[in-house]
Amino acid sequence: MPHLTRRGFMAATLATGASRAVPIAIKARKPRVLLELVYDKALGMMRAVERIVR
Repeated sequence: MPHLTRRGFMAATLATGASRAVPIAIKARKPRVLLELVYDKALGMMRAVERIVR
């Protein structure tokens, strides 16, 4: 086993975790929900509208 310093151990641990988590995160792209405020002439006021962006 290689001799690792505390800083080297932390870097190796984070790199291993990232290499495992990144492909999973890319596959599981969740659609984002955007909340927009638009002026509704019929109501005469602003209202919130949700949009789903993929």
